[in-house]
Amino acid sequence: MSDAFELWEKPQAKEVYMLAGWRQWADAGSISSSLPHYLIQQFGAKQIGDIRADGFYIFQIPGTHDLVRPVVKFDSGYPVSLKSQRNEIYYTTVGQKGLVIFLGDEPHLDIERYTAAFLHMAQSLHVKRIIGLGGVYGEVPYDKERMVSSVYSKPRLKKELEGLAVNLSAYHGGASIGSVICRRAGEQGMEYISFYAFVPTYDFSDVAQVENSIRIENDYSAWLGVMRRVNHLLKLNIDLSDLEEKSEKLRKMLDEKVEEIDSKAPQLGMKAYMKHLSDEFNEAAFNPVDDFWEEELRQLFDDLDDSGESRGIAPSSDT
Repeated sequence: MSDAFELWEKPQAKEVYMLAGWRQWADAGSISSSLPHYLIQQFGAKQIGDIRADGFYIFQIPGTHDLVRPVVKFDSGYPVSLKSQRNEIYYTTVGQKGLVIFLGDEPHLDIERYTAAFLHMAQSLHVKRIIGLGGVYGEVPYDKERMVSSVYSKPRLKKELEGLAVNLSAYHGGASIGSVICRRAGEQGMEYISFYAFVPTYDFSDVAQVENSIRIENDYSAWLGVMRRVNHLLKLNIDLSDLEEKSEKLRKMLDEKVEEIDSKAPQLGMKAYMKHLSDEFNEAAFNPVDDFWEEELRQLFDDLDDSGESRGIAPSSDT
Protein backbone atom coordinates (compact mmCIF):
# COMPACT_ATOMS: atom_id res chain seq x y z
CA MET A 1 0.00 0.00 0.00
CA SER A 2 3.08 2.26 0.21
CA ASP A 3 2.60 3.14 -3.48
CA ALA A 4 -0.56 5.09 -2.54
CA PHE A 5 1.35 7.63 -0.43
CA GLU A 6 4.72 9.30 -0.45
CA LEU A 7 6.82 10.54 2.48
CA TRP A 8 9.71 12.89 1.84
CA GLU A 9 11.00 12.70 5.40
CA LYS A 10 10.13 11.02 8.69
CA PRO A 11 9.88 12.60 12.16
CA GLN A 12 12.56 11.77 14.70
CA ALA A 13 10.56 12.61 17.84
CA LYS A 14 10.07 9.78 20.34
CA GLU A 15 6.34 10.49 20.63
CA VAL A 16 4.37 11.35 17.50
CA TYR A 17 0.66 12.16 17.33
CA MET A 18 -1.61 13.06 14.45
CA LEU A 19 -4.51 15.46 13.95
CA ALA A 20 -6.51 14.59 10.85
CA GLY A 21 -9.15 16.57 9.00
CA TRP A 22 -10.87 16.43 5.65
CA ARG A 23 -12.85 18.65 3.33
CA GLN A 24 -15.82 16.43 3.87
CA TRP A 25 -19.48 15.88 4.65
CA ALA A 26 -19.07 16.20 8.45
CA ASP A 27 -17.39 19.61 8.32
CA ALA A 28 -19.82 21.96 10.10
CA GLY A 29 -18.05 25.08 11.35
CA SER A 30 -15.09 24.11 9.11
CA ILE A 31 -13.75 22.09 12.05
CA SER A 32 -12.48 19.30 9.82
CA SER A 33 -11.03 21.47 7.05
CA SER A 34 -10.10 24.95 8.29
CA LEU A 35 -8.96 24.03 11.81
CA PRO A 36 -6.11 21.83 10.49
CA HIS A 37 -5.19 24.59 8.03
CA TYR A 38 -5.19 27.12 10.90
CA LEU A 39 -2.83 24.88 12.92
CA ILE A 40 -0.53 24.40 9.93
CA GLN A 41 -0.29 28.19 9.60
CA GLN A 42 0.14 28.79 13.34
CA PHE A 43 2.99 26.31 13.64
CA GLY A 44 4.54 26.95 10.24
CA ALA A 45 4.28 23.20 9.77
CA LYS A 46 6.30 21.68 6.93
CA GLN A 47 4.77 19.38 4.34
CA ILE A 48 6.48 15.99 4.49
CA GLY A 49 4.33 13.92 2.14
CA ASP A 50 0.95 13.19 0.63
CA ILE A 51 -1.54 10.50 -0.33
CA ARG A 52 -1.81 10.34 -4.10
CA ALA A 53 -5.21 11.19 -5.57
CA ASP A 54 -5.08 8.34 -8.09
CA GLY A 55 -8.36 6.41 -8.22
CA PHE A 56 -10.05 8.04 -5.23
CA TYR A 57 -12.07 10.78 -6.94
CA ILE A 58 -14.82 11.20 -9.54
CA PHE A 59 -14.13 13.65 -12.38
CA GLN A 60 -17.78 14.49 -13.08
CA ILE A 61 -21.33 13.57 -12.12
CA PRO A 62 -23.88 13.51 -14.98
CA GLY A 63 -26.40 16.31 -14.62
CA THR A 64 -24.11 18.60 -12.63
CA HIS A 65 -21.81 21.35 -13.88
CA ASP A 66 -18.65 21.47 -11.75
CA LEU A 67 -19.58 19.87 -8.44
CA VAL A 68 -16.53 17.58 -8.25
CA ARG A 69 -14.39 18.67 -11.20
CA PRO A 70 -10.86 20.08 -10.69
CA VAL A 71 -10.67 23.88 -10.97
CA VAL A 72 -8.53 25.24 -13.77
CA LYS A 73 -7.37 28.83 -14.31
CA PHE A 74 -6.24 30.14 -17.70
CA ASP A 75 -4.28 33.27 -18.54
CA SER A 76 -4.27 34.20 -22.23
CA GLY A 77 -5.02 30.60 -23.08
CA TYR A 78 -2.30 29.13 -20.84
CA PRO A 79 -3.32 26.95 -17.84
CA VAL A 80 -1.51 28.69 -14.97
CA SER A 81 -3.05 26.45 -12.30
CA LEU A 82 -5.07 23.29 -11.84
CA LYS A 83 -6.48 22.62 -8.38
CA SER A 84 -7.60 19.07 -7.78
CA GLN A 85 -8.16 16.99 -4.67
CA ARG A 86 -5.26 16.95 -2.22
CA ASN A 87 -4.26 14.85 0.76
CA GLU A 88 -1.30 16.55 2.39
CA ILE A 89 0.82 15.50 5.35
CA TYR A 90 2.47 18.20 7.50
CA TYR A 91 4.76 17.98 10.50
CA THR A 92 5.78 20.20 13.39
CA THR A 93 7.00 19.79 16.94
CA VAL A 94 5.24 20.82 20.14
CA GLY A 95 7.76 20.75 22.95
CA GLN A 96 9.42 17.34 22.77
CA LYS A 97 6.54 15.75 20.89
CA GLY A 98 5.98 15.42 17.18
CA LEU A 99 2.67 16.46 15.64
CA VAL A 100 1.57 15.30 12.21
CA ILE A 101 -1.26 17.40 10.73
CA PHE A 102 -3.15 15.72 7.91
CA LEU A 103 -5.52 17.65 5.67
CA GLY A 104 -7.25 15.86 2.81
CA ASP A 105 -10.32 15.52 0.64
CA GLU A 106 -12.82 12.85 1.59
CA PRO A 107 -12.58 10.20 -1.16
CA HIS A 108 -15.41 9.44 -3.58
CA LEU A 109 -14.20 5.96 -4.52
CA ASP A 110 -12.21 2.98 -3.25
CA ILE A 111 -12.66 3.91 0.40
CA GLU A 112 -10.98 0.75 1.69
CA ARG A 113 -7.78 1.36 -0.28
CA TYR A 114 -7.75 5.00 0.83
CA THR A 115 -8.24 3.99 4.48
CA ALA A 116 -5.51 1.35 4.25
CA ALA A 117 -3.14 3.92 2.75
CA PHE A 118 -3.95 6.46 5.48
CA LEU A 119 -3.36 3.96 8.29
CA HIS A 120 -0.19 2.60 6.67
CA MET A 121 1.08 6.17 6.39
CA ALA A 122 0.41 6.72 10.12
CA GLN A 123 2.25 3.51 10.99
CA SER A 124 5.20 4.54 8.81
CA LEU A 125 5.43 7.78 10.79
CA HIS A 126 5.22 5.85 14.09
CA VAL A 127 2.09 7.76 15.10
CA LYS A 128 1.02 6.76 18.59
CA ARG A 129 -2.54 8.13 18.42
CA ILE A 130 -4.68 9.73 15.70
CA ILE A 131 -7.28 12.39 16.49
CA GLY A 132 -9.89 12.94 13.77
CA LEU A 133 -11.78 16.23 13.55
CA GLY A 134 -15.37 16.82 12.47
CA GLY A 135 -18.43 19.01 12.94
CA VAL A 136 -22.18 18.66 12.67
CA TYR A 137 -24.84 21.35 12.67
CA GLY A 138 -27.46 21.53 15.40
CA GLU A 139 -29.97 23.93 16.94
CA VAL A 140 -27.80 24.74 19.94
CA PRO A 141 -27.09 28.06 21.70
CA TYR A 142 -24.16 30.06 20.38
CA ASP A 143 -23.29 31.53 23.79
CA LYS A 144 -22.56 28.20 25.50
CA GLU A 145 -19.69 25.76 25.20
CA ARG A 146 -20.18 23.51 22.21
CA MET A 147 -21.32 19.96 22.73
CA VAL A 148 -18.67 17.49 21.60
CA SER A 149 -19.36 13.92 20.54
CA SER A 150 -16.67 11.27 20.30
CA VAL A 151 -15.94 7.84 18.84
CA TYR A 152 -12.94 5.60 19.52
CA SER A 153 -11.22 2.59 17.96
CA LYS A 154 -10.26 0.52 21.01
CA PRO A 155 -12.42 -0.24 24.09
CA ARG A 156 -9.76 0.85 26.59
CA LEU A 157 -9.90 4.41 25.21
CA LYS A 158 -13.40 4.86 26.60
CA LYS A 159 -12.12 5.57 30.10
CA GLU A 160 -9.95 8.46 28.91
CA LEU A 161 -12.83 10.01 27.00
CA GLU A 162 -15.21 9.84 29.96
CA GLY A 163 -13.19 12.58 31.66
CA LEU A 164 -13.36 14.96 28.70
CA ALA A 165 -17.01 16.10 28.93
CA VAL A 166 -17.95 14.42 25.65
CA ASN A 167 -20.98 12.45 24.51
CA LEU A 168 -20.01 8.97 23.37
CA SER A 169 -21.77 8.65 20.04
CA ALA A 170 -24.78 6.40 19.46
CA TYR A 171 -25.10 7.53 15.83
CA HIS A 172 -26.53 5.07 13.28
CA GLY A 173 -26.45 6.13 9.64
CA GLY A 174 -24.21 7.00 6.71
CA ALA A 175 -20.51 6.88 7.60
CA SER A 176 -18.05 9.73 7.22
CA ILE A 177 -14.41 9.07 6.35
CA GLY A 178 -13.51 9.37 10.04
CA SER A 179 -16.02 6.67 11.01
CA VAL A 180 -14.60 4.23 8.48
CA ILE A 181 -11.03 4.91 9.58
CA CYS A 182 -12.04 4.51 13.22
CA ARG A 183 -13.37 1.01 12.59
CA ARG A 184 -10.42 -0.10 10.47
CA ALA A 185 -7.91 1.37 12.91
CA GLY A 186 -9.40 -0.70 15.71
CA GLU A 187 -9.15 -3.84 13.62
CA GLN A 188 -5.42 -3.14 13.28
CA GLY A 189 -4.94 -2.35 16.97
CA MET A 190 -4.35 1.36 16.30
CA GLU A 191 -5.58 4.21 18.50
CA TYR A 192 -8.03 6.52 16.72
CA ILE A 193 -10.36 9.03 18.38
CA SER A 194 -12.68 11.50 16.66
CA PHE A 195 -14.11 14.68 18.15
CA TYR A 196 -17.27 16.02 16.49
CA ALA A 197 -18.46 19.41 17.77
CA PHE A 198 -22.05 20.61 17.36
CA VAL A 199 -22.12 23.94 15.53
CA PRO A 200 -25.09 26.35 15.93
CA THR A 201 -27.49 26.72 13.01
CA TYR A 202 -30.92 28.33 12.95
CA ASP A 203 -33.50 27.82 10.21
CA PHE A 204 -35.76 30.76 9.35
CA SER A 205 -36.86 29.58 5.90
CA ASP A 206 -40.51 30.31 6.75
CA VAL A 207 -39.79 33.91 7.78
CA ALA A 208 -39.52 36.49 5.02
CA GLN A 209 -37.89 39.23 7.07
CA VAL A 210 -34.60 37.40 7.69
CA GLU A 211 -32.16 35.13 5.87
CA ASN A 212 -33.23 31.56 5.25
CA SER A 213 -30.80 30.34 7.88
CA ILE A 214 -27.94 31.42 10.10
CA ARG A 215 -24.85 29.23 10.06
CA ILE A 216 -21.37 29.76 11.43
CA GLU A 217 -18.81 29.06 8.71
CA ASN A 218 -15.74 29.13 10.96
CA ASP A 219 -16.87 28.25 14.45
CA TYR A 220 -13.90 29.35 16.54
CA SER A 221 -15.74 28.42 19.73
CA ALA A 222 -16.03 24.83 18.46
CA TRP A 223 -12.38 24.87 17.39
CA LEU A 224 -11.42 26.00 20.87
CA GLY A 225 -13.52 23.34 22.60
CA VAL A 226 -12.02 20.59 20.45
CA MET A 227 -8.44 21.81 20.86
CA ARG A 228 -8.73 22.10 24.63
CA ARG A 229 -9.63 18.43 24.68
CA VAL A 230 -6.82 17.58 22.26
CA ASN A 231 -4.36 19.49 24.45
CA HIS A 232 -5.49 17.60 27.53
CA LEU A 233 -5.65 14.18 25.91
CA LEU A 234 -2.25 14.38 24.22
CA LYS A 235 -0.56 16.61 26.84
CA LEU A 236 0.55 19.00 24.08
CA ASN A 237 0.17 22.37 25.83
CA ILE A 238 -0.59 24.23 22.58
CA ASP A 239 -1.16 27.95 23.18
CA LEU A 240 -4.87 28.54 22.56
CA SER A 241 -5.00 32.24 23.45
CA ASP A 242 -5.58 33.27 19.82
CA LEU A 243 -8.54 30.91 19.54
CA GLU A 244 -9.90 32.23 22.84
CA GLU A 245 -9.86 35.77 21.40
CA LYS A 246 -11.46 34.64 18.14
CA SER A 247 -14.14 32.75 20.07
CA GLU A 248 -15.01 35.81 22.15
CA LYS A 249 -15.18 38.02 19.04
CA LEU A 250 -17.49 35.48 17.40
CA ARG A 251 -19.83 35.50 20.40
CA LYS A 252 -19.98 39.31 20.37
CA MET A 253 -20.62 39.34 16.62
CA LEU A 254 -23.53 36.92 17.07
CA ASP A 255 -24.87 39.04 19.93
CA GLU A 256 -24.95 41.98 17.54
CA LYS A 257 -26.59 39.89 14.82
CA VAL A 258 -29.37 38.80 17.18
CA GLU A 259 -29.90 42.41 18.29
CA GLU A 260 -30.07 43.52 14.65
CA ILE A 261 -32.67 40.90 13.71
CA ASP A 262 -34.66 41.57 16.85
CA SER A 263 -34.77 45.30 16.12
CA LYS A 264 -35.80 44.78 12.48
CA ALA A 265 -38.45 42.16 13.23
CA PRO A 266 -39.37 42.25 16.95
CA GLN A 267 -42.45 40.13 16.28
CA LEU A 268 -40.15 37.15 15.70
CA GLY A 269 -39.05 37.14 19.32
CA MET A 270 -35.47 36.39 18.31
CA LYS A 271 -33.92 37.32 21.65
CA ALA A 272 -36.53 35.30 23.52
CA TYR A 273 -35.87 32.33 21.21
CA MET A 274 -32.11 32.48 21.84
CA LYS A 275 -32.65 32.88 25.58
CA HIS A 276 -34.92 29.83 25.59
CA LEU A 277 -32.27 27.77 23.76
CA SER A 278 -29.63 28.90 26.21
CA ASP A 279 -31.75 28.29 29.32
CA GLU A 280 -32.78 24.81 28.20
CA PHE A 281 -29.29 23.76 27.15
CA ASN A 282 -27.43 21.34 29.41
CA GLU A 283 -23.89 22.68 29.13
CA ALA A 284 -21.13 20.11 29.63
CA ALA A 285 -18.26 22.44 30.45
CA PHE A 286 -14.75 21.03 30.12
CA ASN A 287 -12.59 22.37 32.95
CA PRO A 288 -9.56 20.15 33.62
CA VAL A 289 -8.36 22.42 36.45
CA ASP A 290 -7.61 19.59 38.89
CA ASP A 291 -5.45 17.81 36.33
CA PHE A 292 -3.67 21.09 35.57
CA TRP A 293 -2.68 21.61 39.21
CA GLU A 294 -1.71 17.95 39.59
CA GLU A 295 0.62 18.31 36.61
CA GLU A 296 2.03 21.60 37.94
CA LEU A 297 2.76 20.04 41.35
CA ARG A 298 4.36 17.00 39.74
CA GLN A 299 6.55 19.28 37.62
CA LEU A 300 7.45 21.33 40.72
CA PHE A 301 8.62 18.25 42.62
CA ASP A 302 10.51 17.01 39.56
CA ASP A 303 12.29 20.37 39.36
CA LEU A 304 13.14 20.23 43.07
CA ASP A 305 14.54 16.72 42.67
CA ASP A 306 16.62 17.80 39.68
CA SER A 307 17.85 20.87 41.58
CA GLY A 308 18.90 18.75 44.55
CA GLU A 309 20.79 16.32 42.36
CA SER A 310 22.55 19.15 40.51
CA ARG A 311 23.85 20.55 43.83
CA GLY A 312 24.96 17.13 45.05
CA ILE A 313 22.28 16.97 47.75
CA ALA A 314 21.68 13.47 49.01
CA PRO A 315 18.86 12.20 51.23
CA SER A 316 19.62 12.59 54.96
CA SER A 317 20.32 9.50 57.03
CA ASP A 318 20.53 8.86 60.78
CA THR A 319 22.98 6.00 60.36
